[in-house]
Amino acid sequence: MESLRNLVNQVLAEGSLITATLSQLRKKEQASFTKVQIKPVELKKELFYQFAYVYSNKVTHENLTPSEAAGRMTALFEEAFRQGLLCTAEADYQVLISKKFKVSILTKSPSKSATNLAHNRKKRYVLEEGEPVPFLVELGIMNEEGKVLARKYDKFKQINRFLEMVQDVLPYLPAGRPLTIVDFGCGKSYLTFALYHYLAVQQRRPLNVVGLDLKADVIETCNLLAGKLQYSNLKFLVGDIADYNELDQVDMVVTLHACDTATDAALEKAVRWDASVILSVPCCQHELFNQISNEVMEPMLSHGILKERFSALATDGIRAKLLDILGYRTQLLEFIDLEHTPKNLLIRAVKGQQEDRSRLWSEYTVFRDFLHADPYLERACADLLPEGAGASQSKSQ
Repeated sequence: MESLRNLVNQVLAEGSLITATLSQLRKKEQASFTKVQIKPVELKKELFYQFAYVYSNKVTHENLTPSEAAGRMTALFEEAFRQGLLCTAEADYQVLISKKFKVSILTKSPSKSATNLAHNRKKRYVLEEGEPVPFLVELGIMNEEGKVLARKYDKFKQINRFLEMVQDVLPYLPAGRPLTIVDFGCGKSYLTFALYHYLAVQQRRPLNVVGLDLKADVIETCNLLAGKLQYSNLKFLVGDIADYNELDQVDMVVTLHACDTATDAALEKAVRWDASVILSVPCCQHELFNQISNEVMEPMLSHGILKERFSALATDGIRAKLLDILGYRTQLLEFIDLEHTPKNLLIRAVKGQQEDRSRLWSEYTVFRDFLHADPYLERACADLLPEGAGASQSKSQ
């Protein structure tokens, strides 16, 4: 075993170990775990080795210093495991231990390359901590040195999650000309400022962004901040979604927490603008609650809280299917929101190739009629949908 001890001590002391896996218990009753995986981690700028003990139904972890790790790994080989694979940047070492404790170490070409431990430990954000971002400083999320304030860290993560979703849709936005973006119900506009900063400052895309909200005092504050930040192509207006008709073409429509059918009004606007991208977080979906009825589903619909939750999910399912019929490719994604409900769904739709419209329409109408629903979005877009739209079974009964 001396050669194995020397190898373990060497790779851990040098810090050259990338990963190690110990497997093949000598006797199944020797340990409750079946495998141990080891990797280096950086904690408070110091090197540790993380041992992951793999059980049948769980994994536990232990972080050890290099000297502690060497003793633990050697003991595991001596007491429990017959095989191991130690991967370093220079070579892979396959360890085989016979029943009589004869050790064989096979040296092979390296299969892994060294990694930056700090990079692996720290999540990469679109907006990085440590780099001052003017709008985040002004909104009280960062200080002037770029440090995220502890009480605002959840908001910082939410903004980055939203921008990750925007990153995903960049290939679907038109190139070679300025983009036009409308944010309906922008509120305090954390995400509106984030969107503008990401596209105009980081991506250097020419664009015009309009934020729309009913609260005049909030709009005034947002315009003052946009001026202070010199975001010259970002403006905020007081107005209602249904009445906004200042633009003939919009490339992206964002609607966050437009209540009840206001979300549908925004989706209709986006479709009629032929927007390339739609990002919508619905809120307070009440429309279907008083519409849906179905004897088969009575065990669930007879309970108000279950009916409310199902109505919200059904509403978003209907919206997604209608957007698919109208020429979009639609996804429903989880979006963490801290100011309203703990978790929301985000509807992300991008213009795509037209699928079998008749099949999609058939799927939609079967579901709609099963619920006896009469959705606002279908009525609003009746002239854009296949013949018979806007005349649901529920209206004829």
